[in-house]
Amino acid sequence: MAELIYDETGRLLFTEEMRKEYTILIPNMLPIHFRLLEKVFNNHGYKMKLLTTTGRRIINEGLRYTHNDTCYPALLVIGQFIDALKSGEFDPDKTALMMVQTGGGCRASNYIHLIRKALIKCGMEQVPVISLAMPAIEKNPGFSMTAPLLAQLITAVCYADVLMLLGNQVRPYEINKGDTDALIAKWEQELANLKFSYTAFDRVTARIIKDFEAIPYKDDPDVVKVGIVGEIFIKYSPLGNNELQKFLESEGCEVYCPGLIDFLIFMGDHHVVETELYHIKYKKYFGSLGIKGFFKMMQNKIIRAVKKTRFFGPTPFEEAKKEVEAYISPANKMGEGWLLTAEMVDMIHMGYGNIVCAQPFGCLPNHIIGKGMIRKLREMYPEANIAPIDYDPGATQVNQENRIKLMLSTARQQMAEKRAAEAAEAAKEA
Repeated sequence: MAELIYDETGRLLFTEEMRKEYTILIPNMLPIHFRLLEKVFNNHGYKMKLLTTTGRRIINEGLRYTHNDTCYPALLVIGQFIDALKSGEFDPDKTALMMVQTGGGCRASNYIHLIRKALIKCGMEQVPVISLAMPAIEKNPGFSMTAPLLAQLITAVCYADVLMLLGNQVRPYEINKGDTDALIAKWEQELANLKFSYTAFDRVTARIIKDFEAIPYKDDPDVVKVGIVGEIFIKYSPLGNNELQKFLESEGCEVYCPGLIDFLIFMGDHHVVETELYHIKYKKYFGSLGIKGFFKMMQNKIIRAVKKTRFFGPTPFEEAKKEVEAYISPANKMGEGWLLTAEMVDMIHMGYGNIVCAQPFGCLPNHIIGKGMIRKLREMYPEANIAPIDYDPGATQVNQENRIKLMLSTARQQMAEKRAAEAAEAAKEA
């Protein structure tokens, strides 16, 4: 066991010695993205392990070691960490935990403290917790975000957005089941071993698109197009949303879920808006302009790459922002802020008017900008079929799926009525 070293505040440090022999566990928020990030970290000398466990026992562990009023994503992350440490697969004396932090006015900013408190409560205070944040909130001798590592992580996120975008558009129509996921796995391996380069992004993305175009597929007019929005963890994580995407695809749906790039641009944008409105934080303003500009550039690269193919790309950020201004102010930045409402408006315009809005327990901003905006959206778009689904420790998967099935039933009825109207119109013209 490595020597335990604490800083002046009493925080347990992740040391150089630990880096050589410790396994670092990370929770699974975005499956494709985090599998790719796991590979990148490992290529840079870390022993990273992505947790993919699910099940009721994780919720129970979270309830056991956190307050029952804790927001549901935090409860799940802590439960997954504790469950892994108790499983026997990992030695608590040679294991560390890593958690991504975005900061801001959200209880997610307290995850690190809550995780450490839970470790003490279950007698595993010797497990160090690494905060992954930009800029770094905490320093650790054994973990540093070097320029080459950061560059590869950022590029990996952009490639993962491409894989998720294309995979979701192909999987429901593939002739040979499993072709899409096999291709995603192949590209995850290749991308992790590539020397990441922004200049090569266009070329590599073109190769990825070509491979997805080559997957045998057939059109299916009965496929229901469904969008997923919500709090970032519950929206993406199979653990958080009870395998929502897999369930929707098993029900004959094509799923559209916005990429992580949109959220990263939003994170830069709300700092820019804050400075422009209140004339504060000018140092953060210029850095945020740079972050926003970079990820907008990468998003535009993806849009251009898919433009001449049968696939579609994300809506440009500024266009989506302009579309939502009639509903909510860009100064609304807590949680997913105005972006969540913008995603729903964008999906309706794209033909994904059947929307699951994932509402985690304890996330007040998400309920305001998600469920709170649905009535207004239905007034403007009567055809919108939006189902807010609550995810909390007491909610049953059966109840959640039944509510989604009711939404899908409405969607299929609307499709049938539209086809009947089109047929009647065609007959009239004939």
